[in-house]
Amino acid sequence: MITGRALNRVDGPLKVTGRATYAYEQWEAGQPLYGVVVGATIGKGRITRIDTAEAERAPGVRMVMTHRNAPAQGPRDESIQFEYWRAQPVLTGPEVHHHGEPVAFVVATTFEEARGAAGLIHVEYAEGRGRFDFAAHETEAYVPKVVNAGLPADTAVGDFAAGFAGAPVRVDQRYTTPYEFSMPMEPHACLVEPRGEDLIVHVSCQIVDAAWTSVAATLGMDPERVHIVSPYVGGGFGSKLGVHAETILAALAARALRRPVKAALTRQQLFQLVGMRPTSSQRVRLGAGRDGRLAAIAHDVTMHTSPDVEYAEQTAATSRSLYAAPHRATSHRMVPLDLPRGADVRAPGEAPGLLAVESAMDELADALGMDPVELRVRNEPTVDPERGVPYSERHLVDCLREGARRFGWERRPATPASVREGRWLVGYGMAAAIRGHFQAPTAVRVRLEADGTAVVRTDMTDIGTGTYTVLTQVAADGLGLPPDRVRIELGRSGYPRSWGSGGSWGAANSGTATDRACAALRSQLLDAARSDPHSPLHGLPAADAVFADGRVRIGGASETLGALVRRHHPEGLEAVGETLFMADDPNYAAYSIHTYGAHFAEVGVDADTAEIRLRRMLGVFSVGRALNPKTARSQLIGGMIWGVGAALEEEAVVDPRSGAFVTRDLAHYLLPAHADVPDIDAVLLDGHDARANTLGAKGVGELGICGAGAAIANAVHNATGIRVRNFPITLEKLLPGLPVED
Repeated sequence: MITGRALNRVDGPLKVTGRATYAYEQWEAGQPLYGVVVGATIGKGRITRIDTAEAERAPGVRMVMTHRNAPAQGPRDESIQFEYWRAQPVLTGPEVHHHGEPVAFVVATTFEEARGAAGLIHVEYAEGRGRFDFAAHETEAYVPKVVNAGLPADTAVGDFAAGFAGAPVRVDQRYTTPYEFSMPMEPHACLVEPRGEDLIVHVSCQIVDAAWTSVAATLGMDPERVHIVSPYVGGGFGSKLGVHAETILAALAARALRRPVKAALTRQQLFQLVGMRPTSSQRVRLGAGRDGRLAAIAHDVTMHTSPDVEYAEQTAATSRSLYAAPHRATSHRMVPLDLPRGADVRAPGEAPGLLAVESAMDELADALGMDPVELRVRNEPTVDPERGVPYSERHLVDCLREGARRFGWERRPATPASVREGRWLVGYGMAAAIRGHFQAPTAVRVRLEADGTAVVRTDMTDIGTGTYTVLTQVAADGLGLPPDRVRIELGRSGYPRSWGSGGSWGAANSGTATDRACAALRSQLLDAARSDPHSPLHGLPAADAVFADGRVRIGGASETLGALVRRHHPEGLEAVGETLFMADDPNYAAYSIHTYGAHFAEVGVDADTAEIRLRRMLGVFSVGRALNPKTARSQLIGGMIWGVGAALEEEAVVDPRSGAFVTRDLAHYLLPAHADVPDIDAVLLDGHDARANTLGAKGVGELGICGAGAAIANAVHNATGIRVRNFPITLEKLLPGLPVED
């Protein structure tokens, strides 16, 4: 079996030699024009005057597009359930909804000419009174109809108020998380080429089908005339699930000028134009007996949203399946602010939700005088505590026990701020992880050629996670071929549709669809061979067939796949495999399907300066069957590092006067660097969740961040005795409370 092995990336040589071309690197269309987005300098109001004359006279300028001359565009259709498939019109009027919103698009012969001309546009505004301060408007929160993924906004089981009031030990705390951004290495970029009546859109996106539908709807085009091309994507983390202003503007300009147009957002523009994780205020209440068993748990979340496009992150849903407790309540409330809309950022819901819940569990362990690992083990549910259905498989306790053993958890200081090495206060922390596993419609076509090679086609994307490699493994096993006899073709709208890379569903969905297509091909080949008198497999029992090494074997007889295809299907043989929405799969109604993990961290805190240094970190994870342990481990480690950033560094700050993000580049919006992460490891437990899909595999990409930040925060508390509930944990929040030596 190749699936389940640590196969090196099949696209690795292309990437390290620069032959994997990304959206902005395409040159098939010849010399393009270049577009630059001009953003509003106010946070709320309307344009009263816009003067483009000087810019239009500038060298090389071919077009200056504003709301006065932008082509008509399709409206955002709220009846379409998922935002990423809707039209995304831009420059539709003088109203300004948030700071940085596009007010003009300059197209010129070179990028430098376009950027220079952009600075010559003069805009006057009538500034309105914007709502930018979350805390100041928190009392204006409302109840959304549903939250992300179609989940209910509120849930209740038992009688929380009575259960909490009667609990001998109670925790009631509020935790806040800041605005956070996806910052992929490759910025949001595109090249749009008009070709007759068609548009070829090279774009960095996570879901090709969403980009295809959205571009066609926005431009009012026949979708068959729009062609999305996205074979390589340099990261997304949710920010490329839908297309953004630069793609729509480039498409409008390319159609008008009949020339290819390239556009890319600057790093600074990403902070205004691609959406962000909403800021949140989370109240967590835990009521337990003296034995640590939870009687009541409540998780209430208030977060920001745009008044124009609602986005309700499912943050409180984190608590619905994690721990047993007879009395439960969760809620979500939304505060409309005149800021860029919220959007999916890696592990939406679980990432911020577990920062709060797992910090609260640590506080409960302190109140009880109980080991934090043991507290979580004691609250392990036997069935989903809100849905009342069994888990498909649940190995959270195994992750906790194995992680504690490997990490040396028994050496954890029982008393906070009790271990010191010179200037450094040393502490241990841990947290549990949970992430829902999702399934969405995906189709894959597998074709066997007459030479015995296989071609796998789907519009599924590879955003750096290893799709090319994983699908190579699944198809190779499914047809009994060596990996070098399989070719994967991804990221084109003409290929069978998928839900792309997002929500940790990409590999499981596309891998399952590939496996099913291969099964259909095997059946067709066997039927042809067993009914063919010229085949050595004629009349032999199909149940004994083995596909391996490019051959079909039944007992001592065998024949190559190429020979079978040439004789019976000289033009090639193909089959399509598919997956369905979760709602259409009975397993997702009958079982609670999740992935799990446990994080352990050791930190040092400088007793004089409050500098925090991660010393080592371990994550142990249960994801069903790992299709490729090597790429899966990379994903998990990347997520864990993001968790370090969420706990200690990442914070986007809004100027409450203007609605502008003052942390608008990577010099001020801090991310972990190599020196911040000295010793980190991720371990995958063996598993196979047959109820998730035929491969037994579940999502990996987002699980690593889930709970990781809380493990760091709990370690900081263990080192210092200081509990910081306003994330990230920065020097000024620790320094006043640090112990002073006599």
